[in-house]
Amino acid sequence: MDLMQIIKTVVLALLQGVTELFPISSLGHTVIIPNLVGWGDLAGGTACGGKSCFLPVVVALHLGTSIALIIYFWRDWLQVLKTLGNTVVTRKITRGTEEWVSWLIIVGTIPAGLLGVLLKNKLENLFSEPQIVAAFLFLNGSVLFIGEALRRRSEANLKSLPPREREAHFRSLKTLSLKEAILVGLAQSLALIPGFSRSGTTIVAGLGVRLTHEDAARYSFLLGTPIILAAAALEVPVLFHQKLFPFWLIIFGMMLSGVAAYLSTAFLTKYFEKGRLDPFAYYCWIVGLVTLVLFATVLHV
Repeated sequence: MDLMQIIKTVVLALLQGVTELFPISSLGHTVIIPNLVGWGDLAGGTACGGKSCFLPVVVALHLGTSIALIIYFWRDWLQVLKTLGNTVVTRKITRGTEEWVSWLIIVGTIPAGLLGVLLKNKLENLFSEPQIVAAFLFLNGSVLFIGEALRRRSEANLKSLPPREREAHFRSLKTLSLKEAILVGLAQSLALIPGFSRSGTTIVAGLGVRLTHEDAARYSFLLGTPIILAAAALEVPVLFHQKLFPFWLIIFGMMLSGVAAYLSTAFLTKYFEKGRLDPFAYYCWIVGLVTLVLFATVLHV
């Protein structure tokens, strides 16, 4: 192992920790950035059971992110566990309660979980296609922009009110139906494609069912945790059978990713109390377009 391997792990960990929660696609960045700086070999090799170690390492860094989310939202996850126990005992679910929110989380994770298992092998091929991922990142910006534009249209009759008061006229997470939870979960499935943001697509879907920006972001962050944990359960064990990445370096990367994710979550939770998706849409457009031009004219990947 050399210094460059440590640098690559640190860069990937920070990319993962920050971009997983920002609606700009963590998978997209972990595919595009290494190729832009000449680290395209990360996706090659056969050190992990005849396959590249890139995906297992990225998923391990995701695991660090999910642990940070569990810590940040520990009250919500404790409530989920309590809800499961109470439902088994009482066989009742009351809509409009925190227990109902727990079931919205459980139901909302099902679509992405099923599609992730069914499409796993096909989606893995995209990790070696940075041009395609850059195009999807550009499209992700369009999804964010259109989602925010539609929300603004629905706010038109409330334009005389300040942003915080306008948000109060929209729904809280507790009012969501199970059908709507599945729809938001389906939107999360789009992020199985590198370049589309999991948090971005689910926030847009949340806004589409008239959630406040704050609750749409909260629901998005909660929905992602079980999916990340499930992916880690499948991919991380592969790393135990290779020598390319020392185990201590993977643990260090997970910790670094977790710290970055925790800070990002704290920032975005506050930001979406009154913030919008537009800045992230512009970012995705710029990065996606510039990346496509570079690959087409200079890098020839």
